[in-house]
Amino acid sequence: MVLAHRISRKLTEAGNDTIEAIAYQPRKALLAIKGISEAKADKLLSICHQLVPLGFTTAAEIHNRRSVMIHITTGSKNLDTMLGGGIDTQSITEFYGEFRTGKSQLCHHLAVSCQLPANMGGGEGKCMFIDTEGTFRPERILAIAERYGMDGEEEVLNNIAVARAYNSDHQSQLLREASRLMTLSR
Repeated sequence: MVLAHRISRKLTEAGNDTIEAIAYQPRKALLAIKGISEAKADKLLSICHQLVPLGFTTAAEIHNRRSVMIHITTGSKNLDTMLGGGIDTQSITEFYGEFRTGKSQLCHHLAVSCQLPANMGGGEGKCMFIDTEGTFRPERILAIAERYGMDGEEEVLNNIAVARAYNSDHQSQLLREASRLMTLSR
């Protein structure tokens, strides 16, 4: 039992907080974790692959999964239309562009709109904001929240967890921490 706890701790320290995280890991990555032998890596992957289906599925199953996705409004009807209804949950959406084209403003807006009720284009959730450029401004959040009639301090700001990433390694570390926190809040 102590051995299993030690392996579990090593997996967690390496950013593997869920069965899914282990299942998606290449065998080589598991072997790089000190204390994980080839036999242990193979057994871990075998067990996780039984619990997390990684193979084929039917189009009907994909359709069912997509039917429960929520679309978070961007605040722009035209952009929401271009995105098929807004930002899809359960997916990664990337925005990139020149300096001062509205990317940070969009992220600030999404940090508020993800908290809106579903009937207003929200997800009734919380936000994790990883700030890579030092542009997070609570004042912007409060102004956007006011537009929606939300109590900014109590209702909105306290539902946004913010971390400043100083380099790509730090950003990766913050993503692992975000994954761990989301797993704990399930």
